[in-house]
Amino acid sequence: MSDVIKLLPDSVANQIAAGEVIQRPASVIKELVENSIDAGATSVTIVLKDAGRTLIQVIDNGVGMSDTDARLAFERHATSKIQHADDLFALHTMGFRGEALASIAAISQVDLRTMHKDATVGTRLVINGSKVESQQPEACVQGCNLMVKNLFFNVPARRKFLKKDSVELSNIMREFERLALVNIGVDFTLISNDVTLHSLRKASLKQRITDLFGKNLDKQLIPIDTDTSIVSINGFIGLPENARKRNALQYFMVNGRNMRHPYFHKAVMQCYEQLIPADEQPNYFINLRVDPETIDVNIHPTKNEIKFENEQPIWQILTAAIRESLGRFNAAPSIDFDVEDAPDIPVFAPDAYAQHEVQLDTAYNPFATPVMPKSTSAGKSGSRQSSFNSGSGDHLQNWEQLYDDFVKKRDDGYASMLESKLNNISGDDVISGETAEDKAPNIEMELEPAVSATLQLKNSYILTPAREGLMIIDQHRAHVRILYDTYIQKASEGAFVSQSTMFPDMLELSPAQNAVLTDIAPALEELGFNLSPLGDNTWSINGIPSILKDANPRDTLLSMIENVTETGEELASTLHEKIAISLAHSSAIKRGQPLTAGEMDRLISDLFRLPSPSLTPYGKPVFTILPLENISKLLG
Repeated sequence: MSDVIKLLPDSVANQIAAGEVIQRPASVIKELVENSIDAGATSVTIVLKDAGRTLIQVIDNGVGMSDTDARLAFERHATSKIQHADDLFALHTMGFRGEALASIAAISQVDLRTMHKDATVGTRLVINGSKVESQQPEACVQGCNLMVKNLFFNVPARRKFLKKDSVELSNIMREFERLALVNIGVDFTLISNDVTLHSLRKASLKQRITDLFGKNLDKQLIPIDTDTSIVSINGFIGLPENARKRNALQYFMVNGRNMRHPYFHKAVMQCYEQLIPADEQPNYFINLRVDPETIDVNIHPTKNEIKFENEQPIWQILTAAIRESLGRFNAAPSIDFDVEDAPDIPVFAPDAYAQHEVQLDTAYNPFATPVMPKSTSAGKSGSRQSSFNSGSGDHLQNWEQLYDDFVKKRDDGYASMLESKLNNISGDDVISGETAEDKAPNIEMELEPAVSATLQLKNSYILTPAREGLMIIDQHRAHVRILYDTYIQKASEGAFVSQSTMFPDMLELSPAQNAVLTDIAPALEELGFNLSPLGDNTWSINGIPSILKDANPRDTLLSMIENVTETGEELASTLHEKIAISLAHSSAIKRGQPLTAGEMDRLISDLFRLPSPSLTPYGKPVFTILPLENISKLLG
């Protein structure tokens, strides 16, 4: 029997490792900049061409490398950071695996110029797909100048699935922001296609935050600082009134390293639980200092996931520190009371009375015996009653006419739905887990068109009777479905007309968001947006699509930027769908919003006029039916 197991060549093994370590151009920048920081650099310059596809160049003034070290650095598992396994628990450097440079060299063309601080001449090393092509002496300055050209040139499948340049540049800028935040003592410069996007000088953490994300954050942050034997915590948290629905700035750092930690994020959110709406997120920039022996950073090749030995105590310390800062800066009450059903107690405020020119009755005696006013037919109560009754017949008649209109429209919707043989889930399907999409072609839903009873549950769900049982409708998803179909129809008719705003709205973006908006601005103009760049990552919204109505244009634009960043798709490729989804979610009725009986009837009527009311544009169910049999079982 012949042997079938063989040792992979180093070039193949490095390409496999690159699949975990190097996922996109931003990953290359992360690894190279961290190497520069480990080398003691105080100035780092990053130069990009075509969002890193063509060129990624990192220049630093670190200690540099000798010609032997330069050659050995690109071998797999070659590192100067650790020598023994025990060193993993006393790390003071960003890198330690010895995989990054080997992985980068395996999928690109590398040109390195470097000179050690004690040398008089440097060296130039050229590598093409893990193969060393040349190494020779060259005059250069102290430090490293490393160019990565044609990323993924020998892995066409990986290069093909890179996103468009604006999305990759956005990812690079997000990674750059993380690196700049955690290394505030280093000067950073970022240049893309000969345009300087960032030029940062070493500064305090707060100054670095405002340099990266805008000066308006200066007054939105409050400091957090505590020191214990387990952990030292410092940084800044955002005021509750400045919480964001999208793109909140949330950064955790530990021992000079960026990290993602859902458990600690939950601790922060718990502190803001009673201070901000459920759909908003606070900003925070929190730096932790712990004993390196109490954490494990060797969890994932990207080194962003970290395990803590004292996770639970740190949670409690972090929570206490945040609440103390919020209370100290009057962002939260120092004592929590249950005020949901508490009476409204007036507080004497002389300044407030003076401001509104209210005269106080100084002769008033609260202990005097009250004198009951005589009841007269011309009293206040009588006036109020007569005012209420006047014209009441007209109001009642108008209301009955309005209600009849609502019932008629809803019944018409039911009738048109039955005529088109709308499909629905049966009771057994709800129990078995089959979706409306699976059963829609075969099952006809039968409703009670004559019944007009509707009920709102928790201001989020609409309950209405159906012939098979009780129908439960998600009001937000139902409205999204209605608006989406409306917008799609108007888009197909070319009805996206721009409507000028009376007062332009200012949209302040991060550099990463600004890069995406600049790229999609021409497509947004086709949709009816009129935007003008004002510089410093700020845009003026001068006009909006006429169908936006009451939707917030800022939230809509931020949502579209977020969608493009996450999906990486060209906006023009799915123009109508993307704008319809963004507008629908921005304008739709929210969960928790109370509705009148007429509004619920209208919503149900509009929903069942649609050809496909069962699912949202994302494929989530809009409604379900609780069968009568199940209700009987629940009641015994």
